[in-house]
Amino acid sequence: MNITFSKISVPTQGVVVLGVPEGGKLGAAAAKLDKQTRGTLSRAMKTAEFTGKREKSLVIIAPTGTKVTRIILMGLGSPKTLDNVAAERIGAVIYDLVSKDPNVTAVLENTDGALAAHVAGGVALKSYRFAKYRTKEDKDAKPKLKSVDVQCDSPSDAKKQHVAVEAVVDGVFFTRDVITEPPNVIYPESFVARAKELTKDGVKVEALGEAAMKKLGMGALLGVGQGSVRESQLLVMRWDGAKDKSTDPIVIVGKGVTFDTGGISLKPPAGMWDMKWDMGGAGVVVGLMRALARRKAKVNVVGLCGLVENMPDGNAQRPGDVVTSMSGQTIEVLNTDAEGRLVLADVLWYAQQRFKPKAIVDLATLTGAIIAALSEHYAGIFSNNDDLSAKLIAAGQAVSERLWRLPMGDEYDRDIKSPIADMKNIGGGRAGSITAAQFLQRFIKDVPWAHLDIAGVVWNEKGTALAPGGGTGYGVRLLNRFIADNYEA
Repeated sequence: MNITFSKISVPTQGVVVLGVPEGGKLGAAAAKLDKQTRGTLSRAMKTAEFTGKREKSLVIIAPTGTKVTRIILMGLGSPKTLDNVAAERIGAVIYDLVSKDPNVTAVLENTDGALAAHVAGGVALKSYRFAKYRTKEDKDAKPKLKSVDVQCDSPSDAKKQHVAVEAVVDGVFFTRDVITEPPNVIYPESFVARAKELTKDGVKVEALGEAAMKKLGMGALLGVGQGSVRESQLLVMRWDGAKDKSTDPIVIVGKGVTFDTGGISLKPPAGMWDMKWDMGGAGVVVGLMRALARRKAKVNVVGLCGLVENMPDGNAQRPGDVVTSMSGQTIEVLNTDAEGRLVLADVLWYAQQRFKPKAIVDLATLTGAIIAALSEHYAGIFSNNDDLSAKLIAAGQAVSERLWRLPMGDEYDRDIKSPIADMKNIGGGRAGSITAAQFLQRFIKDVPWAHLDIAGVVWNEKGTALAPGGGTGYGVRLLNRFIADNYEA
């Protein structure tokens, strides 16, 4: 889909979307079109009691005598509360209304370049489709939208602003793609191959195989993947965008269990197919790296993904096994389906040893307990640093990818004490998301750290305001905003 920006004019053909602020007062161009159509717009607004409330729309078939086919009045709400997030949601609504039309003009009078760019971004975000494996499809089901021209007060500024918006959309789409791919297509080595596409954007990419991880002592991560014929991988991506390339980076870590059967602690068959997106954290990390690189972010960021497949063959890890992590701490594995924390334990330690980061943020589809607590409306955040937590929560609020902070403390940490090792990998059955976070904190030294449990938000069958059903791409926009607001020069 081609998105362009131009000056305000009175459209003369095709499908036209007219932005209407709350109160229902038409802008100058819309008023001219109303006059040209003998008051069709004003009569329709009065009859339908359309007042420009945000995200409300009114579709009007254009009268004869004009080459305009349809006129869609799009409510913008109050100008005082029209921010970038609201603009993106409006763009998504516009896409749903015009997806079957090839060419569309959106007239956004009294709208600045940034808002126009984000309306366009919302159109793009909602347009995502994953249809590569369909061999037959109903023609009526396919979108036909090819181009959108967004008219606004400052098209040159909108075009400039849209460069960064488009970069983030690209990152979100990359995340949605890898999360949506089936598990016979995306597994540790093929995930690495997909990530190597980022070298074209200037990201440095390397991968450590099992031999290298064994030398490093990553017994926790390697234990998870030992039942699979797919070799586990540690993916390392670097974006050195800061003026001083030697500046300590921000490190973003993603859990990448490309398929999770539960191992010997086998999951129930119903719904197991969903576990292709148990690498959602890793998917967010690669999408973020693409977004940062494509918008030339002025910051040093390292993305790390622990990539494994958790399978139950004769060599699989057993409940009751004790493994030694890279940190030297030992772990009694009571449940092989609590595997993501084992992967992250070694990757978090590696991140600190090698990169000496300013801060670490990890993302993981870690626990079902977080879904029970927060549903699909929030991701959980756990942190050892109030300032870091507050910055992440603020960034999430700014892009409507919300976080809710949950407690941590010694009373929860006691639940993962093991009688025969330094810790066990599950707690006592309650506060499961918290005890999982406590487990991870045992592998954090003196560095600001936050853990985002995204199990409830990474996939949504019903779809969200900005995404069709399936992979949401949650986390890319949040972390991009967090980095832009707090670490870029």
